[in-house]
Formats: sequence, C-alpha cells, structure tokens
Amino acid sequence: MAPTLYDEKPEPGDLIEIFRGTYQHWAVYVGEGFVVHLAPPSEVAGAGSSSMMSVLSEKAIVKKEELWDVVGLDQWKISNSLDDKYTPRPVHIIVREACSLVGRELPYCVFRGNCEHFVNELRYGKSESRQVRKAGETVMWTGIAAAVSLGVVAMAGALFGGNKKQKEDTQ
Repeated sequence: MAPTLYDEKPEPGDLIEIFRGTYQHWAVYVGEGFVVHLAPPSEVAGAGSSSMMSVLSEKAIVKKEELWDVVGLDQWKISNSLDDKYTPRPVHIIVREACSLVGRELPYCVFRGNCEHFVNELRYGKSESRQVRKAGETVMWTGIAAAVSLGVVAMAGALFGGNKKQKEDTQ
C-alpha cells in the first residue's frame, strides 16, 4: 500500500493530489479503487515521479487506472481545495464525464491544460491550476525583485557615481 498524508478513504468525485517531488500529479477518484487522470501517452502505470516527461508532451491520454498504480510510492492526499471557491458538480456527473473521456487523446500544455486543469474541470466545471498560478506568482515576484534591485543599483550609480570625465570637469 502506498503512503498517504492521512488515513482518509476517497469518495467518488474526490480529487487526488499526488506529490512527485517538484510538482503534483492530479487524478479524480471514480470509485472501486480507480482514478481517472490525464497522462502522457508514454507513461506506464506506477511510473511515479518518472512521469515528469509529461511536461514535454503536447498530447495526453485520459486513463482509468487503480489509484495505487498511479500513486506508486509517492505520498498523496484528497484535495478538494477549491470547494470553498466553487460548488462541486454532482458526483454522478463528475464520474460519468471522467469515465466517458477514458481513452481520449487531449491537447496537453503545462500552463493551460495540465492534469490539474483536467480534474478541476471535471469537479467544478472550471479549468484551473494552482500550481501554474503559484509558479506564475513566483516568476512575477522574482522579476519584480530583480527590477527593484536593478533600479536601486541604477539609482546608487546616479547619486554616487558619475564617470571620470564628469569628476575631472568639476575639479
């Protein structure tokens, strides 16, 4: 049995967040020990963190597999974290729609159409990815910090600097 973050049994329609080192993989629980998830065509069941290749793929396949095969040795948790923001769709619709997509090849984009977008679309009818939003915020804040640092250096140069010619002219 794979390790979990807590001992709660998923219910149909629950979103499963799987921790794979530098990113999270997402699936929707459809009952009887199975999940539906968006995976690259080359991924094999139980690949765990080796499925990092998914970020390089432009296509993905909707797969129905046993939860433990998808989780592998990674930690996971039930993560219906957008329930406070959106009303979940009825469970029978989530499960029916997820299962109807099994075997379909879909466009994949880590920024606009990844596994988290896929499961949030199923549960809430909203394609959203907190991972992408957090990564974007990190990039934005890093850019702002770099711009501020550059501005401080430029301002210090303007206040305290000046070229050799200017200094000679003032003497």
